[in-house]
Amino acid sequence: MFNDIINIPQLLGILAFILGVICFYQKNDKKLKIVMLIQNITYMSHFILLGANVAALSSLLSTLRTATSIYVSSKYIAFFFVLLGIIFGYVIADSVWQVFPIIASTIGTISLFLLKGIPMRLFMLVGSACWLTNNILVGSLGGVLLESTVMAVNTITIIRLMRQTHR
Repeated sequence: MFNDIINIPQLLGILAFILGVICFYQKNDKKLKIVMLIQNITYMSHFILLGANVAALSSLLSTLRTATSIYVSSKYIAFFFVLLGIIFGYVIADSVWQVFPIIASTIGTISLFLLKGIPMRLFMLVGSACWLTNNILVGSLGGVLLESTVMAVNTITIIRLMRQTHR
């Protein structure tokens, strides 16, 4: 039983979990995106090893869009990544349940390219709920831990930012 839980794919999922917590604790948008970039690469590797191809592809697109969003803020580039994610997801998905990483990736793209601060984090909260659903469905222990904790940490950071804004 223990060997089924602790293996290379699950260890990568747990590493992605740790990076995700660090990511959403950031109050600075650029630092959030840099840590998210590293977390996306780790997450993609995790899903590849789990055989969750749609989730892996969504993570790859998340990696590319996060790297791009560090330097560019454009609705046209956001639209390109959203369209790319939907097309690839449609082509690769073989189950209706695989729509969750596609939705999560779409929400993440909109968040990173078109939003800042609290609105960006609120959208990402919804995207995390989609990733949480996906991770439960594909059996990703690290992913379930990641998204559950990220949702809590992101909520706490949103509250911190709201308090900071009211001062």
